Amino acid sequence: MARMTMIEAIRDALDVAMGADPSVVVFGEDVGYFGGVFRCTAGLQAKYGKTRCFDTPINESGIVGAGIGMAAYGLKPVVEIQFADYMYPAYDQIVSEAARLRYRSAGQFTCPMVVRMPTGGGIFGGQTHSQSPEALFTHVTGLKTVVPSNPRDAKGLLLAAIEDPDPVIFMEPKRLYNGPFDGHHDRPVTAWKSHELGEVPEGHYTVPLGKAVLRRQGRAATVLTYGTMVHVALAAVEESGVDAEVIDLRTLLPLDMETIVASVNKTGRCLVLHEATLTSGYGAELAALVQAECFWHLEAPIRRVAGWDTPYPHTHEWSYFPGPARVAEALRQLVEVA
Repeated sequence: MARMTMIEAIRDALDVAMGADPSVVVFGEDVGYFGGVFRCTAGLQAKYGKTRCFDTPINESGIVGAGIGMAAYGLKPVVEIQFADYMYPAYDQIVSEAARLRYRSAGQFTCPMVVRMPTGGGIFGGQTHSQSPEALFTHVTGLKTVVPSNPRDAKGLLLAAIEDPDPVIFMEPKRLYNGPFDGHHDRPVTAWKSHELGEVPEGHYTVPLGKAVLRRQGRAATVLTYGTMVHVALAAVEESGVDAEVIDLRTLLPLDMETIVASVNKTGRCLVLHEATLTSGYGAELAALVQAECFWHLEAPIRRVAGWDTPYPHTHEWSYFPGPARVAEALRQLVEVA
């Protein structure tokens, strides 16, 4: 298997999909000639032409709106929002049109569209380049929401998303594009070439939507997380000395409750971890579901570790970012509850 960064794995997935199906089209701001601000689409326009990989005006509502129309007429658009922070002008199109098309047409039309967007912080992008708005999508019936944590999953999940008959929000943690990140910003950067999940199968394969994966087995507690925080959780478990199980959700909606329930029922304790702000974050939904489904097995209150309820700061980035020290302390407190 080839060793790839997440950028290369995403590009490979798009290449495989475009090569196999002429109805797959890729477009967005700077994705054509330039190859995207993070280079995820580099070379696709040269290979497939300007009608299948092209640049758009700086108009997120127009990008998504055009994609919905294309999807309704039988194409499979994969559109890029340059940063997740820029998706707000397109939110009405995503919620009112893409997510509702199948329902409002009684199944006569579907919207097989993927909306890709780099998400999260850890790159000193400040408040307008670091947001994690996944909860705004999981709240919407009719959308699927995916957040990969590594190159191997990114390729397989993106191919599954492109083949799905309904709209999929595909959120790419930008801090993971070039290597796994465990939250220790003061240490040398690790490359995907030295990580087992940087090995990406060639050709076509899919990772099923709605299926979580166990990244670490444990007995003392369960950590539910996704994206960049998967690597932070693994580091925190080692540093805390707590024998915790780490579940990488991969897909936030649909959610793999079977895997979650089995783990929490085994450990009796649960910590929910994400980078987005705490209040009304996706972790609140996870906590409610675990409380409802695992109540008789819980030995302690469910804990949440998340970003603070403030715009993402530039200067104090690492005070905001839920790093391994904060997660490790929460784990220790969780298991100390009698």
